[in-house]
Amino acid sequence: MNKVIACIDGSSAAGSVCDYAAWVASRLESPLTLLHVLDKSRYPVENDLSGKLGVDAREHLLSELAELDTRRNKVALEQGALMLEEARQRAVAGGVAEPILRQRHGHLIESLAELEDDTRLLVIGKQGEEHGDGAHDVGDNVERLVRTLHRPILIAQGEFKPPQVVMLAFDSSETTRKGVEMFAASPLFRGLKGHLVSVSKDRQTLSKDLEWAEKTIREAGHDVQCAVLDGEIEPALHQYQQEHGVDMVVMGAYGHSRLREFFVGSTTSNMIKNATVPHLLLR
Repeated sequence: MNKVIACIDGSSAAGSVCDYAAWVASRLESPLTLLHVLDKSRYPVENDLSGKLGVDAREHLLSELAELDTRRNKVALEQGALMLEEARQRAVAGGVAEPILRQRHGHLIESLAELEDDTRLLVIGKQGEEHGDGAHDVGDNVERLVRTLHRPILIAQGEFKPPQVVMLAFDSSETTRKGVEMFAASPLFRGLKGHLVSVSKDRQTLSKDLEWAEKTIREAGHDVQCAVLDGEIEPALHQYQQEHGVDMVVMGAYGHSRLREFFVGSTTSNMIKNATVPHLLLR
């Protein structure tokens, strides 16, 4: 469980994914794997026309379709190899000495699940190449990945900017308590300004947990500022992020009570939809 894995495709987010993955791998001193998956749903290996044509016509057409699929798959593989080579050069420029290139023919979720045991952190774009360019849309694969994988997932957003200010959204859940311990211990956040932020009407109940979180982070040598906000969770967090120049958000994929229904719960889902900076989701 030591590799940073970056999902590379033909989407507009691929460059950002590569840059953030190189930044993460360098700070964690972990190997970086650049992964391209040729999706079976787009490039099937066979066509089923049984019962639709006569025997001779069907055999002839199947032969032509098989040849066409072979050519399409070959071109797609070559295109993927070019994407990976461009990503490799970009990662090297970003400080990663020897990125590992991997190409698979299959389904993205299944491929990443097979690599989970060797994954320390996954980097992916908010949208894949098939999802279009809707600024507030979240690709189906992102939600499925969060449900399937039990590894931190960094969702790249926008042009790469080395993070300097990180906000940890804290709700006292087991996941965000682990997030506090990770923030304190991980070299990923060393030297960065931290903001520990909660949204709650019950400040008295939250105060003890927040004190523990602040103490844990400070004792690890981090500079951290705490805040408890009023209002609806997602708008309050977004406003705080913008007002304090936060350029990376860390939050649990699942939280307490009303958050747990969600995607991932509705809060995390909305945070990702409206994201202007990368979000690191914890499991």
